[in-house]
Amino acid sequence: MVTAALRMFMELGMVQKFRIDYETLCRWLLTVRKNYRMVLYHNWRHAFNVCQCMFAMLTTAGFQDTLTEVEILALIVGCVCHDLDHRGTNNAFQAKTGSALSLLYGTSATLEHHHFNHAVMILQSEGHNIFSNLSSREYSDLMQLLKQSILATDLTLYFENRNTFFELVNNGEYNWNVKAHRDMCRSMLMTACDLGAVTKPWEISRKVAELVTNEFFEQGDRERSELKLTPSAIFDRNRKDELPGLQMEWIDGICSPLYETLVKLNPKLQPMLDTIQINRSKWEELNNERQCAPPSEAPPPPQAPPHCSGENAAPCSPPLVDTGTAPCCGAATHMAAGPSRPAS
Repeated sequence: MVTAALRMFMELGMVQKFRIDYETLCRWLLTVRKNYRMVLYHNWRHAFNVCQCMFAMLTTAGFQDTLTEVEILALIVGCVCHDLDHRGTNNAFQAKTGSALSLLYGTSATLEHHHFNHAVMILQSEGHNIFSNLSSREYSDLMQLLKQSILATDLTLYFENRNTFFELVNNGEYNWNVKAHRDMCRSMLMTACDLGAVTKPWEISRKVAELVTNEFFEQGDRERSELKLTPSAIFDRNRKDELPGLQMEWIDGICSPLYETLVKLNPKLQPMLDTIQINRSKWEELNNERQCAPPSEAPPPPQAPPHCSGENAAPCSPPLVDTGTAPCCGAATHMAAGPSRPAS
């Protein structure tokens, strides 16, 4: 995956445009990979897949022709770094437990601020500054855009901004020349890539749902044992049979509205929306089977594959290099508050 990540930087022209030293870029990518923890889902593989999804949207859908080169670099680096040092628990859990992160960053976008600061720490380490040849103006602009990109993966911020963005696009008032509009669009692209597994073929999308679900269950187990709380449905393994219905709610309430709006802005994204609708129908079939079957005959819930051994302890599902898989609802782990969400 590191080799593929290098190829994306090359094909986007970032290495040439910003005179990024190749050895430094390799060292930086390897260190970024090392700084992802061996959690069930929010690991290096997830970061790579989000980055690959962004690469596809920039190139195949043509956003590369609209965004500036500094914006593109910030988005790609932001995708790679957006979940650095993720602990497998969400912002709400940080607040409930009074974790060191919540005390340091507060309860608003706790993890996202940590991810950004961790990215800055790596960039400032000796031999890791891939931005060393940027002008001072480019560097200043890039760091602001990078912070915005990473913070955009907090779904709380997505909920705050999406209605405005949706209205601008639906009313034909979106303008690429307005800075606030561009800022919102880049943030929506980050969210779309973070949730991108819902746009992938069914078998891949379902495997990602299983991984995220099991990571959520581990948090729910800790809430029950350490905090003596009853977890909400998406974190409660005792309610794992509700996954298909929760997935449908997630798609209808979060994913489809975002991709429908992006398709209006850029029709080349239509295949992603088509696959969302196909996957929703699959979840609906599973949900109908669960509701119609007698309790003793209800189909068993999907189980996550066992861990593989290795440097990432990545899940044993096939490599997703060509899929750009991002979590169906992985970003939900960042929400400190908001409407109920299914695990995926």
